[in-house]
Amino acid sequence: MITKITLFITLLSYAFIVSQSFMYILSLRKAQLALSATSYTELRHLIDANMRARFKWPVYTALLSDLLLLILHVSTVSGLIFITAAIAFIGLIIEVILTLKGNIPLNNIMNSWTPGNYPENWQEIRLQWLNIFCYRQIANITGFLSLLAGVVFQ
Repeated sequence: MITKITLFITLLSYAFIVSQSFMYILSLRKAQLALSATSYTELRHLIDANMRARFKWPVYTALLSDLLLLILHVSTVSGLIFITAAIAFIGLIIEVILTLKGNIPLNNIMNSWTPGNYPENWQEIRLQWLNIFCYRQIANITGFLSLLAGVVFQ
């Protein structure tokens, strides 16, 4: 029963993380590329403030619950749940590293901009942020789909 509860919590928290990636694939990337510097600056400030306040909780929960899954299934390292949970955990670790080393430093730069005062190369910085986020998408979608496959096919 503890495995099922842990799987549920891991999938739910991971779903919050991966939902951001799916929304960027569906529309948010193109929408942000179409914004003017003023609009983009305002949007980034609002998104970043909200994400810093709220996004850490699903990430922490997914990391801890996925780690618990690995611990619960360490005796069956060749089992499907252990393998898919390990892939999901690696995806989360990659997501966190790219966030901390890539997107957050760029967020800090963009947070210093104002709608009337931004660098000439703001579009390059925006594209750099989006490209790093693309790698995060690959990592977290791969991890989520792996975990989902483990649950469905166990």
